[in-house]
Amino acid sequence: MQNRLIKKTGDEISPLGFGAMRLPLKNGKIDRDKAGNLIYHAIENGVNFIDTAYLYGDSETFLGEILTDEIKSKVKICTKLPAINVRKYEDMEKILDEQLGRLQIDCIDYYLIHAVDLKAINRLLKRDLIKFLNKAKSEGKIKHVGFSYHGPKEEFPLLIDGYDWDVVMVQYNYF
Repeated sequence: MQNRLIKKTGDEISPLGFGAMRLPLKNGKIDRDKAGNLIYHAIENGVNFIDTAYLYGDSETFLGEILTDEIKSKVKICTKLPAINVRKYEDMEKILDEQLGRLQIDCIDYYLIHAVDLKAINRLLKRDLIKFLNKAKSEGKIKHVGFSYHGPKEEFPLLIDGYDWDVVMVQYNYF
């Protein structure tokens, strides 16, 4: 697989990442064998970007349990702050610390604000989002910040220009 350089971060990332949103289930829980085999197969074949989120069931915990330190050193882990769950500044810190514990890591490579649009980002800005992001970066809890976008195309440029983002994840459908 030919990786792509993200100029802003210096990371070489596989053009296809592994999304942990819809891992195979068994009896309503992650099927550890099937999901683990899928993830290991992807990594063995060049995928080095694993995407999860606080709201993706137990995927963060599952990834923390199955990814060895050796594997974690070979991949970039991306997870997301659930904008919908943030009522006050302290919620952001609490959620991030919980995610670090679930993933069993000290630092998240790519930390995205989940599913934002202009209304959501403005609400978070009133709760000191920028202060939180800068503090988490300076404390070494996150390396790179961005957002995943699900809003109308007209709002996208306003969000891009609102902070010195490292990455943006947009929804793309092959079909």
